[in-house]
Amino acid sequence: MLIDISTGKEITDVPYRSEFDTLCQRLSQEEFEKIVARINELIDDSGGEIVTAGWLPGNDWTHRPFEPIYLKAARMNHDLAARFFGLLVWYTVMHRPERWASGRYELDGEEIRSRTYFQLRR
Repeated sequence: MLIDISTGKEITDVPYRSEFDTLCQRLSQEEFEKIVARINELIDDSGGEIVTAGWLPGNDWTHRPFEPIYLKAARMNHDLAARFFGLLVWYTVMHRPERWASGRYELDGEEIRSRTYFQLRR
């Protein structure tokens, strides 16, 4: 569950929904499910409390669940693949049972280029 920390309300949709839907339609249901499962695994493996989207996937997606994002959905457009991956992380976090929030932050004075998600304690 993804929470808007400024309102405390649940977020129930991904941003850029039209683009997200178009890119999702280029993936098979099996590919989509494997991507979401892998994102969940990476979140769990990271300790499951704080994750930064851009730091999850690694640089080489070859022969990995994320490869169809680049090859099929984004049609080998690196920037579009990165943006879509970020939306997929948003979607995945939104569907997790824990309460999560998200924001953009800095590290060592430099803006982190992707969203950071963190669990909210009740």
